[in-house]
Amino acid sequence: MKKAMVISGGGSKGAFAGGVAQYLMKNKGKEYDLFLGTSTGSLMVSHLAMGMLDELKELYTNVTQETIFSNNPFTIKKVSGEKVISINHLNTFWNFLNGRKTFGESKHLRTLIKKNVTKEMYVKIRAANKEVVVTVSNLTANQIEYKSINDCTYEDFCDWIWGSCNYVPFMSLLEKDYCQYADGGFGSLIPIREAILRGATEIDAIILETEVTQLNRLPSKNPFSLLFDVFDFMLTHVERHNITIGKLAASNKNVKLNLYYTPTVLTTNSLVFDKVLMRKWWKSGFDYAKSKEEEKMSEFRPDILTDKEIEEGLEDAENLNI
Repeated sequence: MKKAMVISGGGSKGAFAGGVAQYLMKNKGKEYDLFLGTSTGSLMVSHLAMGMLDELKELYTNVTQETIFSNNPFTIKKVSGEKVISINHLNTFWNFLNGRKTFGESKHLRTLIKKNVTKEMYVKIRAANKEVVVTVSNLTANQIEYKSINDCTYEDFCDWIWGSCNYVPFMSLLEKDYCQYADGGFGSLIPIREAILRGATEIDAIILETEVTQLNRLPSKNPFSLLFDVFDFMLTHVERHNITIGKLAASNKNVKLNLYYTPTVLTTNSLVFDKVLMRKWWKSGFDYAKSKEEEKMSEFRPDILTDKEIEEGLEDAENLNI
C-alpha cells in the first residue's frame, strides 16, 4: 500500500488545504508515503511530509502581499466593504522599464521558501524515504515536469517550488537550465494521475475549487481584469480535465481516490493574501474534512451518530422538554 496526498494550486486558498490536511493527519492519524503539489500545493508538501502542521499553519495564516511580492503589480481597494483589485501602473511600468518580462516580481516568495523549507528539512525528508514532488510548467519545452526531492539538490528544489508558484505574468519567471518555467497549474493543476503513475494505491486529493460552478463572473472592466478572467477560465477547465483523467486512471488501476473540494467559493482572486481570511479558511478546511469523514462513518455504520446529529438531537430534546 502506497498512500499519497495531492494538493492542487489555488494561491491564498492553500490555507483551506492546510486545514483539511491537519484534520486528516493529526486527528485521523493518516500517514502518507507520497506528497505531490502544484503551485500553492508545492509550498505545503515539504511541511506535510515532516508532519509540521503547526509550522505550516503559522506560515499560511500570517502571509501578506509584502511577503510574496518584491514588486507588487496589484492595487487593492475596498469598495462597499469588498476588496477590489486593479493594476498598479507605476510598479508595472517600473518592471517594463527595467527590461523584465512580467508585470510583477515575487522574489520575496523565493526568500520565504528558503527560510521555511530549510536544508535540515530537505535532508530529513530524503532520509525518511518520503517522496515529495512539485509540478512546474516548462514553457520552453512546452511540457509539464514533476520534480522529486529525491532527484534534486536543496537549492534546485527550492527553485522548483518557487517556479511552481509563479503565476506569470503577474509573478516572476523562473529561468533555469536554459528554459523558462512558470506555475505548474497551467498544465497540471491537480496531478492525480502522476501520483498513480508513481505507484499510489490510495490518494487523498485536495482540490481548491468547488465541485460545481457556483458563480458567474462580472463583465471585465479593463485589460488587466480580462486577463485574470481568461486565465481563470483556462485553469478551471485544466482542473476538470485533470480530475476526469485522474478518476479514469484510478478506476483502471483500482486506486482508492478521495476528493476534497471547497464547499463554497472562497475568493475570486487567489493572489490576494489576507491573513484574517486565510485563518478563517484554515478552520473551514478542518471543519469540512471532519464533517466529510463523519459522513463516511455514518454511511458505513448507520447506527453511529455524528457530532452534529447529537447536538441537533439534544436541542430537539430540550425544545420538547424531554
